[in-house]
Amino acid sequence: MKDGILNPAQLLEYFQGHRRVTRKTIEKFPEKDLFEFSIGGMRPFSQMIEELLAIAGPGLKQIVEKTQEPHAESLGLSTKEEILKCWDEQTEIINTYFKQIPAEKFPEKFNLYGQYNLPIIHSIFYFIDNEIHHRAQGFTYLRALGIEPPFFWEM
Repeated sequence: MKDGILNPAQLLEYFQGHRRVTRKTIEKFPEKDLFEFSIGGMRPFSQMIEELLAIAGPGLKQIVEKTQEPHAESLGLSTKEEILKCWDEQTEIINTYFKQIPAEKFPEKFNLYGQYNLPIIHSIFYFIDNEIHHRAQGFTYLRALGIEPPFFWEM
């Protein structure tokens, strides 16, 4: 990462910027629609968010602690308030564990969740890319509900 485009602090800020936009997206949903609305057989946005909550924070923790466990399929969250509380808790977990990974470790392979033996930096990009992907689905849901999504560039 010495010759890279971003240093670890900048990458973490970029990641957390996306998380701030996703949090704003969650906030825009009426509670009922967060858990029930879907289009074309896709999951409700609450289930997509539970996936994100089960991946990034726990994944970074596994990388730092060198453990390999499958990620949770469901966290059993049933209210918007619970989702936002968990989101904020995971934000702190991400901050804590991300900062414990030295840049020189990013190219090292790690078997994330005991399934994906990839360089650590690829796992970090997966956390970010997966969030962007699901947030875009949430934006589509919001537009279908007649609700303006947050501006994606206001990170």
